[in-house]
Amino acid sequence: MLSSFRPAQKDIELVQPPTDSVSDIEFAPTQPILAVASWDNNVRLYNVDSSGQSQPRAMYSHEGPVLDLAWSSDSSRLFSAGCDNAVRMYDVQAGGTNSQQVAAHDAPVKCVEFTEVNGTQVLVTAGWDKKLKYWDMRTPNPIGQVDLSERAYSMSTAQKLLVVATADRKIDIFNLDNPMVKYKTIESPLKWQTRVVSCFPTGDAYAIGSIEGRVAIQYPGDEDKPGAAGGKNYSFKCHRYDVPTGSMPGTPAQTGSQHVFGVNEIAFHKTEGTFCTGGSDGSITFWDGVARTKLKALAAKDLNNGNPDARPPQWGLPVVSCSFNHTLEIFAYALSYDWYKGHSGVPPAGQPATRIMLHAVNKEEVQRKPKK
Repeated sequence: MLSSFRPAQKDIELVQPPTDSVSDIEFAPTQPILAVASWDNNVRLYNVDSSGQSQPRAMYSHEGPVLDLAWSSDSSRLFSAGCDNAVRMYDVQAGGTNSQQVAAHDAPVKCVEFTEVNGTQVLVTAGWDKKLKYWDMRTPNPIGQVDLSERAYSMSTAQKLLVVATADRKIDIFNLDNPMVKYKTIESPLKWQTRVVSCFPTGDAYAIGSIEGRVAIQYPGDEDKPGAAGGKNYSFKCHRYDVPTGSMPGTPAQTGSQHVFGVNEIAFHKTEGTFCTGGSDGSITFWDGVARTKLKALAAKDLNNGNPDARPPQWGLPVVSCSFNHTLEIFAYALSYDWYKGHSGVPPAGQPATRIMLHAVNKEEVQRKPKK
């Protein structure tokens, strides 16, 4: 569906966002509710109507920074994973500030997903204790556990596909018909640290984003077939900027020099199957991964978030998370410092540390182009 924001207008800012860095934002799958996880230990919920107007709805807390979010399929429960080694469940209908701990690890929990395994609704968690755990909400202990080679960095699931990316650049692939056994483990086709993995809604492929401004598209079982031999797997560069020779102060840039930024987010449109990437450069680009085509770029200038064309470039806040709402008419994106420059990159006092924007989804951004 396309947006009911009419006529076209500038993106609308979410009211009362967190003041600390945002780790994840997720729209509820069936309700006009946006959940926001932050490093200030809190999870905030907002009502967002079809015109992009927002209103704070509720807030609850962890005992440490919150790193990931997942909704139940009916939007009645929200799950959050945190640095307090816990996963908490919030009852949206009950409201209030209370939440219930439903899962635990021996180290911070980096990833949480809600899915179905062999007909049972299951919570899947992965942490920095190098464990992947499956939880049935009716029992207090995990119903299964799998050892990971390193700390979990990112996780995604769709249909019967579950993919976990770890700190050693390994990608663990699971078929949820047999969730306790790794279907396959590969080394990431990207040479640098993995930031994000995201499954295609069809469950037949997944995308990997890395710190080097590159995305790889992978089809399970096709990893050993390079493109030249007829395989579907491929990778492409994004969130990079050429540096004109001699244009920068100090040491002159060499021909071919680039500013290279990490890919923090890969978010899929559930019906079109297209996706967007959000980068540390503060820009967003929409792609058709099947046709290997760029659909639309929202440059940092378009988002009122810096000016890469200035000399020296003016970089805005990184895009750290994105989400489509349940009608696929509104696209939310979070602008927040991602610490890729360490403490030296913290926004100066007086500048907003976080902005969450609501964008009207346009046809040319998400619809696949017809085959010629």
